[in-house]
Amino acid sequence: MDCLSSKSTELRIREAAERVFLEKGFDGATSRDIAEAAGINIALTNYYFRSKEKLFMQIFEDLVQLFFNGMVEIMNKPISLRDKIAELIEHDFQLLKNNPNLSNFIMNEVHRNPDRMASCIGVMKEIHHSMFEQQLQHEISLGNVRPIKALHVMPMAFANIQFLFIGKQMHMKMWQMDEAAFEDFINQHKQIVIDMVTSYLFDFKKE
Repeated sequence: MDCLSSKSTELRIREAAERVFLEKGFDGATSRDIAEAAGINIALTNYYFRSKEKLFMQIFEDLVQLFFNGMVEIMNKPISLRDKIAELIEHDFQLLKNNPNLSNFIMNEVHRNPDRMASCIGVMKEIHHSMFEQQLQHEISLGNVRPIKALHVMPMAFANIQFLFIGKQMHMKMWQMDEAAFEDFINQHKQIVIDMVTSYLFDFKKE
């Protein structure tokens, strides 16, 4: 097998594995599912990645990086805190719109095996020590922002976005939406979340 063909086959397996793991999770996916999705035989899958566990950990770490890396980049941008929060929400929205199973996948797999969080420690430290934390505390000290910790801002900003995609089928059935109606709904709701979070933080009466 030549080098180019080898890389192409390995990439096909990784792309297929990502689709299968996002859809079924670690427990639900089998090596046979991945081989079938890649259009190759199971022996070849095992040849490249040895085990489902090793392949899963590569995919999991890649997806965690995808989930958090863009967030860290925005947190360190030299823009106003208000614009930064709006941009973080927009980033989360676009990421999950393009990868609607991503949030559910990461939460489920971390819940299933908390030790997997060890692979996230580096990026968690980057978030904690980002410019965002310093910027928030500076604005609070100036009286421009309601006193609040960053660990409360993050769920406020992201949970409302992530639930849109985690609960997509429920929303569509409950409100009798088709795909076009759901698209319109989530775009409107994204702006509501931006307005809600920024209004809570910036538009308050000092006691």
